Amino acid sequence: MPNNDTIIALSSGSLPAGVAIVRISGAKAKFIAQKLIDSVPKARKLVLREIYFADKFIDKGLIAFFPAPNSFTGEDCLEFHLHGSKAVIKALMDAVLSFTNVRLAKAGEFTLRAFENGKLDLIEAEGLADLLAAETETQRVQALGRMSGIISKKILSWREELLFLRGQIEALLDFSDEGDIIDELADSFYISLDKLISEFTHILSGFTEGRIIREGFRIVLAGSVNAGKSSLINRLTKSDLAIVSSEEGTTRDVREVEMDINSQLVKFIDMAGFRKSKSEAENEGIRRAEQQLKRADLILWLSAINIDRVKDREKAKKLLTSLEVKAPIIYLTTKADLVKNLPEDEFAISVKSGLGIEKLLKLISEKYLTLPNISDREIFISHQRDRDAIKIALTELKRARSNLEELELAAHSLKLASDSLSRLLGELDPEQILGNIFANFCVGK
Repeated sequence: MPNNDTIIALSSGSLPAGVAIVRISGAKAKFIAQKLIDSVPKARKLVLREIYFADKFIDKGLIAFFPAPNSFTGEDCLEFHLHGSKAVIKALMDAVLSFTNVRLAKAGEFTLRAFENGKLDLIEAEGLADLLAAETETQRVQALGRMSGIISKKILSWREELLFLRGQIEALLDFSDEGDIIDELADSFYISLDKLISEFTHILSGFTEGRIIREGFRIVLAGSVNAGKSSLINRLTKSDLAIVSSEEGTTRDVREVEMDINSQLVKFIDMAGFRKSKSEAENEGIRRAEQQLKRADLILWLSAINIDRVKDREKAKKLLTSLEVKAPIIYLTTKADLVKNLPEDEFAISVKSGLGIEKLLKLISEKYLTLPNISDREIFISHQRDRDAIKIALTELKRARSNLEELELAAHSLKLASDSLSRLLGELDPEQILGNIFANFCVGK
């Protein structure tokens, strides 16, 4: 994205609203202020001004000016806090866009400019995106930790350590014939290298927990057709989002319904029942259901009380084994209201009477949502990009550890480990990933 233009966007919520904020960033911010309010406000001070363009009164509101480089984007920034009318904002936008080299901002472009101008690194930018998308308390806390630079600072310290270790190897390679250079690595080198390997291993072990906090805990409802999956998801989420019918094969697509359970985002996945079918649409639904099983954090397998449940669960085990599903499974007997004497060895539920529903939610909450307190962990990675970069770095560290008899190879492995961390920060080849990351932002941020 070229940043020689001045950009403008609505940065607050959808209109109409009590107050709307319009953000401008770029070289023409001062010029726009002079044209619309006759002067440039003092830096970082809200001032009340009347806004005119071509002798037309637009609105009266608060204006703030943030001069470069001490602004969010690192460029001159101007903000208008106006009445949140669609007509007011349109009038202001039309006026500003009439100037040359001024255009509407693209999704995430303000944050992209902040990244390009060194105001934040790629990890911190992702933390900001996570914060904007946060729906639960744990997501908010985790996003703030990422955005505040905790992970970035740790990565920078790791790179410094790697540079120091490489320096020791290169000193041996280049100056081993000098009298004041020892001809073997010190014990501290091995201690530092092993410590890095241990730290990388530890942080990778927390990825699943971090990913669940950020993306949500995925509970997949599976089973044969007409087992009551859609009815259960409606009961659990107290909604009527899923279509319920006595006709088999009603659900053919995947549907996600979200809940906040103990400050943890939980996603219940309703999907097609498993059976042989001549319907192409239903078979496609079954294929998608199989993909959801592979992504599940927990599976609820539903078997209606009026079918052969032993046979149904044997079928479930074969299916999950063939798909190499590793998520834990809770087998539920549904439609328990249809019989008087319930089997004691089965987890029976009834959507109609409510039997077993609270017990199920309590089990999920206490046994499967027992995530650690993220404030107790210095670093909690949550993006696949984090995992991939640190995994590569760990592999190279282990390779260096095993190649210390070939110092050139060990030094090269340490460099590759350092490069992988640099890519995580966005310092190497960022253009390959910037588009995907910043496209997830809203326009105006």
